[in-house]
Amino acid sequence: MTAGMRMLRIELRHNAMALMVPVVAVLFWFTTYRRVMAMPPLWNLRAAGLQMYSVIDFVTPLTGAAAWMGSRESRRRLADAVLITPRTRWARLLAIWAATTIWALVAYLGCVAVVYGMTAGQVSGGGPLWWPVAVAAASLPAFIALGFTVGVLLPTRFTAPIAAIAAFFILVLSTELIGHNIHSYWQIAPIVAFAWNTGSNPGVATFYPYLPDLSIAQVMFLAGVAVTLLGALALVRESRVVRAAAAALAAAGLAAAATAVLLVGTSTMDTHGMIRIADLHDAANDQPVQFTPVCSHTDIPVCLNPAYAAYLASTTAALEPVLNEIAGLPAAPVQVLQEAATYRMDPHVGEEVTPADRNTNGEAVYHLLLPVQMAGPTLTTAQMASQVKWTDGPNIVANFIGAGPGASQAQNAVAAALTMILGRMSADPDLQASLNEDAAGGPGLSQLGGLIRGTPAQPAAERFAALPAHARRAWLASHLSALRAGQITLSQLPGAQLP
Repeated sequence: MTAGMRMLRIELRHNAMALMVPVVAVLFWFTTYRRVMAMPPLWNLRAAGLQMYSVIDFVTPLTGAAAWMGSRESRRRLADAVLITPRTRWARLLAIWAATTIWALVAYLGCVAVVYGMTAGQVSGGGPLWWPVAVAAASLPAFIALGFTVGVLLPTRFTAPIAAIAAFFILVLSTELIGHNIHSYWQIAPIVAFAWNTGSNPGVATFYPYLPDLSIAQVMFLAGVAVTLLGALALVRESRVVRAAAAALAAAGLAAAATAVLLVGTSTMDTHGMIRIADLHDAANDQPVQFTPVCSHTDIPVCLNPAYAAYLASTTAALEPVLNEIAGLPAAPVQVLQEAATYRMDPHVGEEVTPADRNTNGEAVYHLLLPVQMAGPTLTTAQMASQVKWTDGPNIVANFIGAGPGASQAQNAVAAALTMILGRMSADPDLQASLNEDAAGGPGLSQLGGLIRGTPAQPAAERFAALPAHARRAWLASHLSALRAGQITLSQLPGAQLP
């Protein structure tokens, strides 16, 4: 043991990976840290981004450095000289691999500490996710073993750059083979943290616990690959006993890797957008996370998950104009409550989609789904508020009035009028310009249905929107039931005289 530790200490001092640590640190800062820290301060978003981007960052320099170290003895013509050492060739190679891996893990864990430390000071709810960190950490020994084995078997000066480039493209292009197939074996790739191509899924690992099923399979696969490759190094130029032990080790690693791939092939997506593997699943993770929502102090409170507390003010401001118009009236919601996205498998194309029928007319609580994207373009607070305003604002109005397909022209006209008011109170100049171009066809109004530019409903909606707020409210308080029942005609709608 003492001799082995001394050999490892020597390899740590003379390892090429030590020279690559500054390169990896700069690469991590340039492509991962800035991108991850630009995401909203949510553990699920940043953990997934850290897993994917950090693995990509580390793979190329690690594989190249490992291949360079693997070819060291042959490049320096030391193969005959080291034969007289009292240690087996396999022990020497394992010491080199271990030293390279230690340097890589130290660099990686330092990067994780910076990202998670900064995130901990910004988030308002939830806790760090460690399984994505574990998957990325397990990928480092595996790719180092890959590069190191290639360097030992093909010891040329061109091996290191070729191995690095090949590893990068294999890793990145593996996701192209997943597509929308939730049963794809390629989800075993360590850059996959959640169900691939599911779109906007802000509730993942926030409203429900993070499912470690895929992560367990990925760690098993990566460990199996590393053990297989390291065992294969001893199958030549070693004694019979060493070859037998290495063969058994390689067979065990290969079995573990193959089992992990087969398990991933049986995966399904649960209703919360996460990958479930039946043989690795813990039913306790299906229970929702208990939390007390943070709510605004408005007539109709807007309540969000504590993890999204930073968005409470902007979300409330986006919905407040329309909520103030309907607060206290019959059929108005008593609360706007954020909930998690739910998913189903489309039987025709196999895509994971979010059902649109979350809210129905007359519900006391309006269910809000904040549009945070997991793998898409990052939304700023202002962009998110704008989407909430022009997605949920018209939906709240439509539910309140009973507008939509099959509704009367009067219902659609009143709903459009309230949405026009929402636009007039908007601070977004783009939305204002859009409304000025087409007052009855602004953002969100297409969802109300039946209100077409140039029809009698358009001037009726404009006149109703021009009424003073107290007049609109008094009329709605008296006529809302009849309006929702379709008993009000366009001619019965009050309106101000337009210039």
